[in-house]
Amino acid sequence: MRRIVLYAFLVLLIIPYQVSAVEMGIVTGSTTGTYYRIGNDIRSLVSRHGINLTVYSAKGSLDNIADVFERPGVQLGIAQSDALSYIDSMATEDNRIKRVAKKVKMVFPLYNEEVHILANNKQISTFSDLEGKVVAIGKEGSGSYLTANLLFQLAEIAPAKRAEVGGKEAIKALLDGDIDAMFYVAGYPVKLFQETAPNGHLHLVPITHKNITEFYPISTIPAFTYAWQTDNVSTIAAKAVLITYDYKWRHCENVGSLAKIMYNNLDWLKQHGHEKWKNVDFDFQLRKWDQYLCVKKQIGQASPEESHTSPHRMGDILMRGLKDQFK
Repeated sequence: MRRIVLYAFLVLLIIPYQVSAVEMGIVTGSTTGTYYRIGNDIRSLVSRHGINLTVYSAKGSLDNIADVFERPGVQLGIAQSDALSYIDSMATEDNRIKRVAKKVKMVFPLYNEEVHILANNKQISTFSDLEGKVVAIGKEGSGSYLTANLLFQLAEIAPAKRAEVGGKEAIKALLDGDIDAMFYVAGYPVKLFQETAPNGHLHLVPITHKNITEFYPISTIPAFTYAWQTDNVSTIAAKAVLITYDYKWRHCENVGSLAKIMYNNLDWLKQHGHEKWKNVDFDFQLRKWDQYLCVKKQIGQASPEESHTSPHRMGDILMRGLKDQFK
């Protein structure tokens, strides 16, 4: 009799677990930014397939990675592709950061985010000319902040000061002559730069330094993307990346199912979502990022060895425990 009651109790535990509505969360960016729009596009798509996705605004790539790692109710986030490299560079003696780098995985690569370096000093014509200058690198934790620091490290360039300001505040400082240049990482055209009035010395600085182009994909910002830009400008780009945690149980299936919906409906996203979806290739091979195994399985891209690796479903674990009791 005791075993029958135990069995009935475990079945009651398992059944709601398997049939309850799927609730998920994604951290993005500011409510006026592209990340937030992309998150809402994903929400609109998956809501048609039984997934309730809550879209949270956020401060930037590093915060999003931290939230995916430890914030309750958040299974997904959007971050720049070079964020993992930045974390790796910090992780040499910090075990917690090492765990973050190991546990955060890619769901899909998204679109290019070009690195804009805007200068108001005619003596700055190359990346190396930032040596000894005052440069705005964005607010701490933002994508621009981490990319700027990585590029200075790669190129072995030391500005006189790294001003932790970004956006409109950095533009004002640049036009007032308080800084020599500013970083801004976003897919062109950047609305902030489109709204900036032409100035005699205002220009984009090309990024062609070999130490940088060996690491980042090369891109071009076309002439007249901005009113004051008369020539094509060579630069580099980071990818926006949809990320998740390395779940082993229930959320493995949830994230995998969401990814499959996205993979099978990219045309819908391109038709109904943000303009940037038109540049997305879910099969793009992105350096440094491992695609989440539960995603690879759902979209049919797992290797034979990976396909035989099964995530641990809570229902299966409970049932195995029940069977062991009855042996």
